[in-house]
Amino acid sequence: MFTGIVTALGAVTRRENGRFSIASVYPAASIEIGASIACDGCCLTVTTVTADAQGSIFTVDVSEETLRRTTLGEWREGTRVNLERSLTLGQEMGGHMVAGHVDGVARILAVTPEGVSQRFEIEAPETLARYIASKGSVALDGTSLTVNDVSGPVFTVNLIPHSLAVTTWGQKRAGDRLNLEVDLIARYVARLMDVR
Repeated sequence: MFTGIVTALGAVTRRENGRFSIASVYPAASIEIGASIACDGCCLTVTTVTADAQGSIFTVDVSEETLRRTTLGEWREGTRVNLERSLTLGQEMGGHMVAGHVDGVARILAVTPEGVSQRFEIEAPETLARYIASKGSVALDGTSLTVNDVSGPVFTVNLIPHSLAVTTWGQKRAGDRLNLEVDLIARYVARLMDVR
């Protein structure tokens, strides 16, 4: 379980088929083999970890299913990645409940300055649009965000300068694809409504 509060930026240092090595500032001694780390919103299992001058390099194995259904298939050496360690009991819940199970891929339609923040207009897959509500929560590339407005499959979110600086969002442009996880509660409420 995660909160969608990005705690570090990582970078892909190597890719071999479905195995990725990611450099991070997390101390190597603090990462256990088998630990879960959300990488751009995907809950991945650490398979190896080594110390690095800046912190650590850990590896994750990614299934073909995940490569097909997320943006991870587009990762290359140098790709910057939002990282979050799994939630522990007693930790502050700053974002919202995020499972790290990506539901689909969304696309940025436009980026517009709005005061000190940036407004992102995003298109969700039609099948997921029903789970997105104004003032509800979504996780995009592992970042917990509040939805501003919704019109069909298109919705908007705003990011403040701090969020733009400490995540990969500062580099996002129109046309970029994003890992989308809809709100867990919305998904289950919709499922219960379908059962009736």
